[in-house]
Amino acid sequence: MTTALDRYRLWAEHPYFDAATRQELSDIARNPGDIEERFGRTLAFGTAGLRGIIGAGTNRMNRYVVRQTTQGLADYIASFGGAVRARGVVIAHDSRRCSPEFALEAALTLCANGIVTYIWDTLRPTPLLSYAVRKLGAIAGIVITASHNPKEYNGYKVYWEDGGQVPPERADAIQAYIEGNADITAIHPMPEADARARGILRTVPGAVDQTYYDQVMALAVTAPDQRSACRILYTPLHGTGSVPVRHVLGRAGFPTSTVPGQEAPDPEFRTIANPNPEDPAVYALALEQAKAEAPDIIIATDADADRLGLLARDGSGEYRPLNGNEIGAILVDYLIASRPLPPNAAVVKSIATSNLIAPLCREHGVALFDTHTGFKFIGDIIREFDQTGSHHFLLGFEESYGYLGATFVRDKDAVMAALLVSDAVAFHKARGRTLHDALEQIWARYGCFQEGLHNVTLPGIEGQARISQLMESLRSTPPLDFAGIPVAFTDDYAAGVGVDHTQGSHYSLSLGRANVVHYRFADGGFVMVRPSGTEPKLKLYVSVRGNSLAEAQKRMRAVLDDALAQMRLSH
Repeated sequence: MTTALDRYRLWAEHPYFDAATRQELSDIARNPGDIEERFGRTLAFGTAGLRGIIGAGTNRMNRYVVRQTTQGLADYIASFGGAVRARGVVIAHDSRRCSPEFALEAALTLCANGIVTYIWDTLRPTPLLSYAVRKLGAIAGIVITASHNPKEYNGYKVYWEDGGQVPPERADAIQAYIEGNADITAIHPMPEADARARGILRTVPGAVDQTYYDQVMALAVTAPDQRSACRILYTPLHGTGSVPVRHVLGRAGFPTSTVPGQEAPDPEFRTIANPNPEDPAVYALALEQAKAEAPDIIIATDADADRLGLLARDGSGEYRPLNGNEIGAILVDYLIASRPLPPNAAVVKSIATSNLIAPLCREHGVALFDTHTGFKFIGDIIREFDQTGSHHFLLGFEESYGYLGATFVRDKDAVMAALLVSDAVAFHKARGRTLHDALEQIWARYGCFQEGLHNVTLPGIEGQARISQLMESLRSTPPLDFAGIPVAFTDDYAAGVGVDHTQGSHYSLSLGRANVVHYRFADGGFVMVRPSGTEPKLKLYVSVRGNSLAEAQKRMRAVLDDALAQMRLSH
């Protein structure tokens, strides 16, 4: 059995690896801790694919890990028979360091396996990749992106023929094929010139982009004069959203300006720490610009344009953020109020997302479905709707700033969301309301919900062990209350069993197994804990209900503090 040191020596000495890789590893020759960190494990292919720091090593993102991963995907595709190769794989990439190179490595590795591969000449957003997979009838898709992570990271996400991210069982099967290719030096991508000459490496047809835009445009329902009365300020945060978001907003007639210093793609993300629209700091330049332009909303998208955040101007002219739960509630309310509801309309959200919309959906006869965290699970429910015809999909969203308003895409879509939130602004502005007014009206009807998210970063192999210990502790000695609010239901998704504390009974959980514990309050609030699927973090979610904003905020802070104290963690 090979050790970390064995793997290090292979990478540092074998001529298969390029000179830059061997030099990087030579520089750490006397650092056993770094060697162990880089080679003590392999970057795991999980349900969100790969994500890691760029660098040399089996536990880093680099061209060789991309090759090995792609070879595993190619072997998995081949297991469905030779004809599947001709259906092809579509590849997109974001604006990060090494993204174009990793995309080409993946493409040429697929070509070496006889698999037709479509690739764009320039960067594209993740939702467009999801659309292209279905539009071209491809068997799979790949996006090279680390989404909203810091600039040091990159990643590799795999989509299947339905346009959604691969579900856990496919991810496990692909991982098995990856592990079956232990000799990384045996993987040789096809030369690009040969792949193009053979017609096996192809450029994505321009009609794919155009038909995607056409379908996004059909989602806006407000009148042209209502749209032209709204001003939008947009920042793509140096990512892939600049061209598509500005295209759809301009075509829809929304007066839109951009933040010049953040408009161009930039792998260094020079004006921000992370390209994350959840981070208030990324709006600093936009807020300065807003002083002169006075837009109705400021919107931001992350590096691969699948997440959207916004600040909305309130009645006093101040710009205040709306979180992912609040944006989702506003969108559900707007979709119900602005157009005739289809029969059997349904909204889908994750269990980490606020229950604020539950009474709203009940009042209007809209079915509400819960899923595990991860948009692939929302995609699974869309596929069930397709197969059974049981429901008409209205909106899917997660608290982590991801939204989907139509099924021609099967992942969260910030381009689509930009048009929908702008249309919601136009809808409410025509009625004398801001988005904050709209949210307060929802609170007035159904109770004021407030949410908090705390990430505990625990990097490295030791961090993973600590995360496992914390999850085991929560299961062995589960909390019975948080800040004096009794836990009514405890759902342990690893065991697939829930406990009704009000009745002293147990029940089976209908969602699949996952490393999640979910403590639910009787009024719809909850505390949920799970390890991140993409980062070395333990994620703690809190949602509480109050009769007023002040009461809900106070309760949320108390619950969050108590949850951290019970877990022996600090802010």
